[in-house]
Amino acid sequence: MKRQWMMVAAIVSGLLLGAWALTQYAPPPEGAYVGQRAPDYRVLDLASGDSVALRSGYAGHVTLVNVWATWCAPCRAEMPSMERLYQEFRDRGFRIAAVSVDGGSADKVTEFADELGLSFDLLQDRSGLIQQAYRMIGVPQSFLLDADGTIVFMSLGEEHWDSPAHRSRIEKLLGE
Repeated sequence: MKRQWMMVAAIVSGLLLGAWALTQYAPPPEGAYVGQRAPDYRVLDLASGDSVALRSGYAGHVTLVNVWATWCAPCRAEMPSMERLYQEFRDRGFRIAAVSVDGGSADKVTEFADELGLSFDLLQDRSGLIQQAYRMIGVPQSFLLDADGTIVFMSLGEEHWDSPAHRSRIEKLLGE
């Protein structure tokens, strides 16, 4: 009986030691947090057919990463304001990386963009794993990155991207 309790104590001690080691030496979890560099997640660029990384692929540009879907009504509602914002600031180095999480072919995504007259970068993540990499809650969800790829603003839900507050925020980032 004493031998069994010693074995239980050894197992519990090993588990506690392992848990302590994980908390002390494990790498920090990936995710998207204000003040931290954005995950360098790769997605499909629908214009070129190549993959592009969301942080390093847009390095040097103030970038709005917007994760959305064609079936999402709030996503559809915010897209025209995103296009207006893009038209206003694109010549100054502002980019929009609009990542669709629609599965299947890109046809649905490009038809959606054509219908709304969108000219910013259309990207697709058919797997939807970007939602895990960025620790997202739902769509639309947006991440504003400075030129170094650091997240400076996050938003969940529909936004009016051409509002004075957002325009001022982007003006400031472009001026830095």
